[in-house]
Amino acid sequence: MATSLPVFENPAALAGDGLGCHSGKEQLTAAARAAGKSDTLDRYAQDYPKGPHDQPQSMCPAFGSLRVGLRMRRTATILSGSACCVYGLTFTSHFYGARRTVGYVPFNSETLVTGQLFEDIRDAVYQMADPALYDAIVITNLCVPTASGVPLQLLPKEINGVRIIGIDVPGFGVPTHAEAKDVLAGAMLKYARTEAELGPVAAPRGGKGDKPTVTLLGEMFPADPVGIGMMLEPLGLAAGPVVPTREWRELYAALDCAVVAAIHPFYTASIREFDAAGRTIVGSAPVGLDGTAGWLERIGAAANVSADRIDAAKARILPAIKGALAKMPIKGRITMSGYEGSELLVARLLVESGADVRYVGSACPRTKWSDADREWLEAKGVHVQFRASLEQDLAAMHEFQPDLAIGTTPVVQKAKELTIPALYFTNLISARPLMGPAGAGSLAQVVNAALGNKARFDTMKEFFAGVGEGHAAGVWEKTPEDKPEFREHYKRHLAKLAKQRKAEEMV
Repeated sequence: MATSLPVFENPAALAGDGLGCHSGKEQLTAAARAAGKSDTLDRYAQDYPKGPHDQPQSMCPAFGSLRVGLRMRRTATILSGSACCVYGLTFTSHFYGARRTVGYVPFNSETLVTGQLFEDIRDAVYQMADPALYDAIVITNLCVPTASGVPLQLLPKEINGVRIIGIDVPGFGVPTHAEAKDVLAGAMLKYARTEAELGPVAAPRGGKGDKPTVTLLGEMFPADPVGIGMMLEPLGLAAGPVVPTREWRELYAALDCAVVAAIHPFYTASIREFDAAGRTIVGSAPVGLDGTAGWLERIGAAANVSADRIDAAKARILPAIKGALAKMPIKGRITMSGYEGSELLVARLLVESGADVRYVGSACPRTKWSDADREWLEAKGVHVQFRASLEQDLAAMHEFQPDLAIGTTPVVQKAKELTIPALYFTNLISARPLMGPAGAGSLAQVVNAALGNKARFDTMKEFFAGVGEGHAAGVWEKTPEDKPEFREHYKRHLAKLAKQRKAEEMV
């Protein structure tokens, strides 16, 4: 089972505390390239371009790929990374409802630089590869193992019939956790596509239907695929699997489709696999009146559906959407930002509901699959910012003075400090149906309730007026005196230390 392996000595990967991702992005990137990870980093740079700034402020990207694996049946997950990182990732995953064990292969400086960590990972994989329990095992390199060049590509592709998939998801190479979902989804699709090309594969759990299917790319509210299926039925089509899938055999069914609907437009690696399988990709989603009409037309054309059937499908669903929008209007100025990748879809629905949306920020990149949504929003006077930074989101809120700010946790926090009602995008907005008539009315209740809270915020602001903030925050017998000169002194001290470290690196 064991074979002799080369030694991977990259002491630079262990700078800082030696076991965490605190060495600095540039140093970790340089170490990873020196350790033979250039191809991986170059592919990520092409698939997930950064800019105009470095990358958005977000949680550890590996959270995304971890969640994809933890949601799949008969799939085991192993993390290779610093103990602090593994603890944080598993804690967050369980906080979001992952009731699954996460494997962990610990390491220290010696096992990392001598190659023993790879041996330990391989031993762990062989111990876990039980076909009675698992279809696949996913091993993920976090920052330090990636920077040190731990070669997961040298693991066997299959052990006892269990598929072995190794991926690198370093924070210095993958910009957001949303795109990390694509890293694993794309790797699984590539593996499944290779299997399908070699011979027969497992059929879908419920058997293969008699209609051509539309694979749905991107995570969404569980009711949305059902609603999309109802909209596709008049076209003679059916909703296929949602990628990322919930079990391995769904990957084959996802590849065996007529059209791929890029509901979330940033799944670049997954789209590459569908392209290789000869599938047509259609961007955007059936949200709102205009969005649904345009999406049905593009899906129908891609699947060679007649114009009469497309018109019949639109006639069946559009009046219901129009009625739902009219019944639940939204009145108010809104700015919105998030890091899930569905921000533009939500903004379209808000605009069609009557909201005055001024700004949409997404941590994800611009792709050609989001062009339809971007162009529609910009035609309505909405500023669309891809790879939005926290500073840009906050600047938009200050500039447009919205009645409601929808955004990430720090945006919501700042908005409430300014007595602006705010909603956290991930838990309160993206976790709702968006498609079809159900989606048309789903946002109005929570958004209108939040818009109506302005008076409560004003009352709280008045009640707590004079309570300390900034340097005076907290409970004091005597209000602290601000000492800005101390902050300046400490800032100069930190700058001096940073300059000293830079000089030491160049020696």
